[in-house]
Amino acid sequence: MEVRHEKPWVICQKRVPYGHTDQMGHVYYGHALLYYEMGRTEWMRAGGITYRQFEELGFFVPVIEAHVRYRNRIFYDDLVEIYTAARREGRTKFRFDYVLRRAGEDAILHEGYSIHAVVDENARPKRIPHALFEMLKRLGESNPEKT
Repeated sequence: MEVRHEKPWVICQKRVPYGHTDQMGHVYYGHALLYYEMGRTEWMRAGGITYRQFEELGFFVPVIEAHVRYRNRIFYDDLVEIYTAARREGRTKFRFDYVLRRAGEDAILHEGYSIHAVVDENARPKRIPHALFEMLKRLGESNPEKT
């Protein structure tokens, strides 16, 4: 799997498995959030820490809001590029922005975002930790006017 960084985007490639498609032969609409999660996972890894390591520091990042805009269909066996960028949303939340494209094409297939709270193991809000600020510094913070 190829992963590259074009500030502020971390871009990973995923091949669409047959099990992600519906009866009409394209990716089932509910799987968009699964692709977003794959993008977040690679964004964290590119930033120098895995989700597991982040949780071992005592921080959890549940999704509290998500939005998907479906612009074009994605089919079985397509090689999809997941563009993921992040930015702060106040003291205890941050936002990931996503764009999905077929590898080698410019057309946007899906786009959206997810907003995450930072909480401890008891689901109490926590300030955004230093580790996340460091990742945003390293990878670049998305610009709200350009996403």
